[in-house]
Amino acid sequence: MTDLDDTLLPVVPLAKPPGEDEMLRLIAYDITNHKRWTRIANACADYGVRVQYSLFECWLDEREFQELWTRLRAAIDPAEDRLMAYTLDTAAARRRLAAGQTMLATERATCYLV
Repeated sequence: MTDLDDTLLPVVPLAKPPGEDEMLRLIAYDITNHKRWTRIANACADYGVRVQYSLFECWLDEREFQELWTRLRAAIDPAEDRLMAYTLDTAAARRRLAAGQTMLATERATCYLV
């Protein structure tokens, strides 16, 4: 093998699979002003999937979550609006239940192509 082959096809598997640091973050909000509500919804849509009118599921690592949280906090009026974030580890995220109309799947899967 050449040096280039070693970089493209490492002999040792990755120590941490891609996405291993990501956790499911539930972002819920109650925003009184439509313009601010739209700004919050658009920010959440950049990072996750809407599962209810004001609830998003986002698979994020800590850095991504802090970026989103900073963006959201800057967009609200703390005297009028409410913003909540819940973090679920992978085991808790897999135990969630759903019923009723089909929702978008937000389950993360790691795939390796050889």
